[in-house]
Amino acid sequence: MAPPPPPLAASTPLLHGEFGSYPARGPRYALTLTSQALHIQRLRPKPEARPRGGLVPLAEVSGCCTLRSRSPSDSAAYFCIYTYPRGRLGGRRRATRTFRADGAATYEENRAEAQRWAIALTCLLRGLPLPGDGEITPDLLPRPPRLLLLVNPFGGRGLAWQWCKNYVLPMISEAGLSFNLIQTERQNHARELVQGLRLSEWDGIVTVSGDGLLFEVLNGLLDRSDWEEAVKMPVGILPCGSGNALAGAVNQHGGFEPALGLDLLLNCSLLLCRGGGHPLDLLSVTLASGSRCFSFLSVAWGFVSDVDIQSERFRALGSVRFTLGTMLGLATLHTYRGRLSYLPATVEPSSPAPAHGLPRAKSELTLTPDPAPPMAHSPLHRSVSDLPLPLPQPALASPGSPEPLPILSLNGGGPELAGDWGGAGDAPLSPDPLLSSPPGSPKAALLSPVAKGPPVIPPSSGLPPPTPDARVSASTCGPPDHLLPPLGSPLPPDWVTLEEDFVLMLAISPSHLGADMVAAPHARFNDGLVHLCWVRSGISRTALLRLFLAMERGSHFSLGCPQLGYAAARAFRLEPLTPRGVLTVDGEQVEYGPLQAQMHPGLGTLLTGPPGCLGREP
Repeated sequence: MAPPPPPLAASTPLLHGEFGSYPARGPRYALTLTSQALHIQRLRPKPEARPRGGLVPLAEVSGCCTLRSRSPSDSAAYFCIYTYPRGRLGGRRRATRTFRADGAATYEENRAEAQRWAIALTCLLRGLPLPGDGEITPDLLPRPPRLLLLVNPFGGRGLAWQWCKNYVLPMISEAGLSFNLIQTERQNHARELVQGLRLSEWDGIVTVSGDGLLFEVLNGLLDRSDWEEAVKMPVGILPCGSGNALAGAVNQHGGFEPALGLDLLLNCSLLLCRGGGHPLDLLSVTLASGSRCFSFLSVAWGFVSDVDIQSERFRALGSVRFTLGTMLGLATLHTYRGRLSYLPATVEPSSPAPAHGLPRAKSELTLTPDPAPPMAHSPLHRSVSDLPLPLPQPALASPGSPEPLPILSLNGGGPELAGDWGGAGDAPLSPDPLLSSPPGSPKAALLSPVAKGPPVIPPSSGLPPPTPDARVSASTCGPPDHLLPPLGSPLPPDWVTLEEDFVLMLAISPSHLGADMVAAPHARFNDGLVHLCWVRSGISRTALLRLFLAMERGSHFSLGCPQLGYAAARAFRLEPLTPRGVLTVDGEQVEYGPLQAQMHPGLGTLLTGPPGCLGREP
């Protein structure tokens, strides 16, 4: 096998060519494709001294396609890209750029050129190497990934379904991804679904909600008898909830600026379209009753868990609930006596430490896809493929351009340019029939809106029957905790123990505690560490508020607060000595009492998109 070609410099031209525009009477352009951007220079009627929109970073591109005119006399082929540039006020807006390949006399030759550009761009978006000899053929592209989308329609003040329908589904369709969608109907529904899935039919499971739905998915995978294989299933998150901590960390990993709300959703959707996974550490948490669950985010006791649970009554306010809960928590600040023990990390985090010191305590577009192999779909797969819904695209205009935007036809396959887009005499464009998916290829399909009452599950689906709502269900499978003695037994001598009056104790895995809360700025998805942060009693309300305000920038450790402590650990045990309190795992309330946890490095896989060097915004 020939070695892969060496990486190219960001400015090295990969393709260069001259294109017309749509409508045909528009300007002509010189296009140059590099590994980081598409450069657009207007040639006629006259070159621009300061071209507007002349640089399209690939970090802003969701996908591309080739189109052809519905006029039999038009021999040109069309190359269309879908972009989400940032506006002057910072928000993203959808825009398209359509270019006319008309340099050859026949449609077949022009189509081959448009195909070549679409394939090259898709390879770059997916991180696939381009051949060094310049031969760009459809064989470079694998089949479209098959994603299972799980949507909590009540997440984000009830906006999750609308945002999914209006933004997420169009974008992943532009990227050429194949998906099925299920709306969850109750707590632990997602857990039940993944326990009965035939995992070979999917390439990833993506939750469209807050952090709670992903908690259900991961614990469902680890509660299967085949958990060792099941936990390898890549999982992703598209933030549509009130708590979007992991999405904030994914956004930072992708190199984007901090974002909230719809901007955070669009950033994470762009990263999902790019593909690529990253090992994800999972924390095994054993509770007082002996039951066990797995955490990807945090274990909290004291002020943080109090705010999280007490703010539930303000859930209709969205993320504002945490601000209101924090104010109420400060007004009634409590301290909790407890014992924190931990096994210190043998090595410091390998990632760069922050500049301040830390206090220490010792579709791709598949142009000519191969037919999908015949597959005996489970009843679950069929149940979400029978009821496709048309999804009208909101009317967004490209900044500074009168060109209308493509209307996505999710049920019909590809994007389409409506007939009234061009001027008088301009024939409408449609997906090239030679490039559309052949029969048997997976297509996007949606489940109908949530029905009232429990779902009807076919007996042969392999899914367990619906269970009553529960706070957190225990996992009975998963890897053993070899670092932990039985809960209640003495700890080994290499553990460190602190017995204090605490205001809060937080054990966190990724960098973010919320979309805009960087609790462990030096943490990484697979550093193998649980980052322990605590605040002792004696801190004033003003100083505590200052800590949380600084946490928005990840600079709270630089404040020199004497009550703030930190340790990097591989395992820990928490023994509350105060009779009453609240404990949470990934924002979900668990039984109150002693608990212990061990980090399992890289146990899961998170869909993150490319790292920051590719996602960095200009």
